[in-house]
Amino acid sequence: MNAWTAHTVTTNELIDPFPVAALASLFDDGLPTPAPGDSLPPLWHWAALPQWSPSSELSSDGHPFRGSFLPPVELPRRMFAGGNVAFLADLRVGDTTRRVSTVESVTEKNGRSGRFVIVVVSTTLFTPAGERAVVERQNLIYREAPTDSEPNFPAGPDAPATVVPAGPPLVADSGGEWDFRTDPTLLMRFSAATANAHRIHYDWPYATGVEGYPGLVVHGPLMTLALAETHRLNGTPDRIETLVHRNRAPLFCGQSAHLRSTATVAGHNVELIGPDAGIRTAIELTLSKGAQP
Repeated sequence: MNAWTAHTVTTNELIDPFPVAALASLFDDGLPTPAPGDSLPPLWHWAALPQWSPSSELSSDGHPFRGSFLPPVELPRRMFAGGNVAFLADLRVGDTTRRVSTVESVTEKNGRSGRFVIVVVSTTLFTPAGERAVVERQNLIYREAPTDSEPNFPAGPDAPATVVPAGPPLVADSGGEWDFRTDPTLLMRFSAATANAHRIHYDWPYATGVEGYPGLVVHGPLMTLALAETHRLNGTPDRIETLVHRNRAPLFCGQSAHLRSTATVAGHNVELIGPDAGIRTAIELTLSKGAQP
């Protein structure tokens, strides 16, 4: 760790129509698939700009080896903890964007479950004209292996075979809100669309036997994207200026979940509520009047 230093990585990348179409098929929510020339919906750059690592560079958990761009943190469990995003200009499907990324900070702490490390990664995406379009910070948390004294997670399905295919993940309820449904195929398809090889999302023996979860873990970015997608589904023309997201607790494949939206002075908040009525993921949206990309 002492020999590692943060560095900036700059790449030029295609906003690829294929993973955009893959994400639209995954949501299957009746909205038009963004086509070349269309504005990219908020947060869809997570799928439109996948970063595939060579197979020889993947570690035992499916993530790339640490010590190059990300610091060589030795703690085994990784969690997408949240972050914030500012949408300054439109990105369009089929354009090429310049991506500039760096590790802003690495902070070691101790908590009730032991030692953990917070890594903050900042990324800026630019339009072809050189304008800043997306400015983002993501918080990654690395934690120790599970112990017998760690608080128990809510029970998950016994095995992926017990989970019936759920269909589209967002389903409107009778009160005008949304249920969020997951199954193993949804998690596999999202992993593929976003180049996320972390085994906790598709390898049930690894997730339960190595990392100590009761089932497959629903991706933090998938939950966050689903919360943001409800803004488009509600048909409001207001544009998202900023989005703050926090992943508070894991949701496991097949567990029931519900989305709860609350209006605020600046915009609105959306929370994903798990089967025990606890908040799993939450976003805070700041809106401005105008067409939503």
